[in-house]
Amino acid sequence: MSRIGKTPIPIPSGVEVQIKDGLVEVKGPKGQLKQEFNPAFVTVEKDDKYIYVKSNSDSKSAKAMHGLYRSLINNAVVGVSNGFQKVLQIEGVGYKASVKGKTLVLSVGYSHDVNYNIPDGIKIEVDKKGTEIVVSGIDKQLVGLVASQIRAVRPPEPYKGKGIRYKDEHIRRKMGKAAAK
Repeated sequence: MSRIGKTPIPIPSGVEVQIKDGLVEVKGPKGQLKQEFNPAFVTVEKDDKYIYVKSNSDSKSAKAMHGLYRSLINNAVVGVSNGFQKVLQIEGVGYKASVKGKTLVLSVGYSHDVNYNIPDGIKIEVDKKGTEIVVSGIDKQLVGLVASQIRAVRPPEPYKGKGIRYKDEHIRRKMGKAAAK
């Protein structure tokens, strides 16, 4: 059995969970999410306080799906109750970001501004300096995807560290050719 899959998922107050034919619907104060699961691998049950994910067999793929589905359902429960966020920092002279309607405008050293259309379900905030971007939402996968797409516009380079990085990301710096002597 999966160690992650064995752990029950606590249901916070204010969150409703419905389980029907391979689908878990979670409603909470921040919104509503649906998570599918394969009934051939796992069964999902709930009581008043917890959701239990149980494996149907001892095959290697069933064990893997056991932990996966437990994590996905847990992410849905946490998302509708607390939400998720990723913080990106912009480093570089003249590099900045701003939000105009449903578009994030990035000025990151190209000859033109890069426009990123913000998908539904995602909220993006930029600080007053324009150097910190906060991506938030209830779907953990979508928040991570949007943050990685924004970072990919100008990934940090190893010499001066200019570019867009995650707040807690450490960039391995290289010495320039002058230091090689």
